Amino acid sequence: MTTLLRLDASARRSRSLTRTLGDTFEREWRKHRPDDAWIIRDLAEQPPAHLTEPWIAAAFTPVEARTPEQHQILAASDDLIDELAAADVLVVNVPMYNYGMPSALKAWVDNVVRVGRTFSFDLGRGDFPLRPIMSGKQMVVLSSSGEFGFEPTGIRGDMDQLIPHLRTVKHYLGVSDMHVVRVEYQEFGDTRHKQSMSEAIASSKRLAGAVAQAITTPAAAAE
Repeated sequence: MTTLLRLDASARRSRSLTRTLGDTFEREWRKHRPDDAWIIRDLAEQPPAHLTEPWIAAAFTPVEARTPEQHQILAASDDLIDELAAADVLVVNVPMYNYGMPSALKAWVDNVVRVGRTFSFDLGRGDFPLRPIMSGKQMVVLSSSGEFGFEPTGIRGDMDQLIPHLRTVKHYLGVSDMHVVRVEYQEFGDTRHKQSMSEAIASSKRLAGAVAQAITTPAAAAE
């Protein structure tokens, strides 16, 4: 059985394009694999805490040397990492806010990218001492933006701080393959936006079917 972790980052509970895409993807996936497990994490409804100096001190203190208070400080981070570790597929439904990710998703990234849990650190490795601990996950990013042209060759290609950020940190999340679907033109509200939304819904359905059929669970791989 495959486990999927769905993350919703839009502040909007209604009229959210990314939640609509996430719902589309989830419905289509369930058609192909109805017995798979879903972990649902609404980051807007329950935003992770931002990092603090005591959190950083606790994270970099060896497990055996942590005080009870430090274990408590890291408890919420541990829960988020446990959800990530259990997942074979991450479904990240995230709008672009001010050319980057919403603060709730950034807080989630900061809480789960943690030494000793999702990456190891060894100065003996030269210029790249950080190494991911998890691997083999798929990540589906269902995104939206008010403007357009954020693809690398687009007129706003150098303004996108959302997708490149996720691509940069994905290996610390254990992600091997990342798939992106975008809705654009939201602020224009014209036929281009309607067409973009229609195409994104169709792409979400196709992607759900393709990943659902292609994915191999760790248990199946061991057999």
